[in-house]
Amino acid sequence: MKIVVIGAGMGGMTAAARLARSGHSVTLYEASDTYGGKLRTEWIGKFAFDTGPSLLTLPAVYKDFFIRTGKPLGQLCEIKAVDPSFDYRFADGTSLTFANLSRHHTLNGIRNAYGEDVSRQWEQMMKRATKMWDVSREPFIESELRSPFSLLKRTTLIRDIFTIAPWKSLRDFANEQLPDQRLRYILDRYATYSGSDPRKAPAVLATIAYVEEAFGAWHIKGGLGTLAQLVYQRCIDVGVEFHFNSSVAEITVEKAVAQGVRLSDGTIVRADAVIANADAALIYNQLIKGEKRKLRKVRKNLKRAGASIAGFTLLLGLRKDGSAPLNHHTILFPQDYDAEFDSIFEAKLPVQNPTIYICAPNDEQMVKDASLESWSVLVNAPHHGIDGFDWSDENFARIYANSIIDQIEARGISVRDRLESLTIRTPADLERTVLAPGGSIYGTSSNGARAAFMRAKNRSPIKGLYCVGGSAHPGGGLPLVGMSGEIVANAVGIAQSARPK
Repeated sequence: MKIVVIGAGMGGMTAAARLARSGHSVTLYEASDTYGGKLRTEWIGKFAFDTGPSLLTLPAVYKDFFIRTGKPLGQLCEIKAVDPSFDYRFADGTSLTFANLSRHHTLNGIRNAYGEDVSRQWEQMMKRATKMWDVSREPFIESELRSPFSLLKRTTLIRDIFTIAPWKSLRDFANEQLPDQRLRYILDRYATYSGSDPRKAPAVLATIAYVEEAFGAWHIKGGLGTLAQLVYQRCIDVGVEFHFNSSVAEITVEKAVAQGVRLSDGTIVRADAVIANADAALIYNQLIKGEKRKLRKVRKNLKRAGASIAGFTLLLGLRKDGSAPLNHHTILFPQDYDAEFDSIFEAKLPVQNPTIYICAPNDEQMVKDASLESWSVLVNAPHHGIDGFDWSDENFARIYANSIIDQIEARGISVRDRLESLTIRTPADLERTVLAPGGSIYGTSSNGARAAFMRAKNRSPIKGLYCVGGSAHPGGGLPLVGMSGEIVANAVGIAQSARPK
């Protein structure tokens, strides 16, 4: 079978390698000059930064990929557990660290900081989150989700529904389970992992708290971009053919069947199947011409789903100052978390006092000198564009960046007196570099009980066309994108022997 893949993101590459490994002829076209999509480790002067994902969870997804396509991942790179996994700091001056891979130590930390009752709240919530994961993992995450009706055949349907509680938002669930506001803030933040508002995102996102605890938070030595390099090399090893700086202008369709692609230079490439690792809105609204009747529902769902959160990033190259270093992942919560979501989703304005995420890896391979350190600082932001906020104003970006540094220093963390380099990345930059509409990190948001069903299905209504990546099922983030690659490879026919060439 001849297969064309559009886009060298992690979903596209993992699907491509799985299919090539099973004997299919796979050619991949990438509009930019490199691979990895949003997953990149970039050197700026003496400093390396993870400019996309900065945390690996569910590493088994990629371990499975490498085992099934060749040499195991553990033989190719060094994967380190991040402990503590997170350092949470609150506006009232208190803080809390979560241990990696240990509920016992996390509960002890909560108990020591806030007392036995608060610790028990988190323990009970995690028990419920564990049940949610057990119920949702196979049918909702690891399998194709073709329609809500596909779930009706499950004999445990009624019990599963009450466990997941699709009528509840993550905020509803947090209010029920966690009387302590600080713990609610921690749980609320998991909505942002899918670019969503906790007041509208489904309660089942509480499973992310369980996944981080049970399967750990991990770092790859040298930066997470190493994973993209290794997946790309695996693609080469199994015979995937890459064409960089090769933009696809159209997915060619005849009688609702994908025929291949037309490149921007006019070249027509025929294929038995097309896998699109691009934003779903780009696929259905720009790359496919016509097919109004066939794609009416898909286009309507994408429009209704709405854009996910974007991100405003500061890449800080610093001199170490000898004081107590930050943990790998530090979260600075504001006094009013709701104001952040009001600003992003309703006012569509930059957040004046945002939650600030600081990634400060203790990784000597990410600096040129041991006296230096690289920080990636991220705050949530409205997406770029006429229906969002105009992030093209460089002067405003500088002013906003300085405001964020002021807020970090106000929390007792020094920056300016040891700053060697500052690079600003706005949602407009992300849109330009990886073709993410508006710079939205996760495609569409998970706001609303039906959000999962409005996300692009892996198997398109156009026969022979498949969607993979963060804006397709099961969603954004490194592990889910890896699962998406496996789902699509299976859908295309990895279990079948390749057709004769």
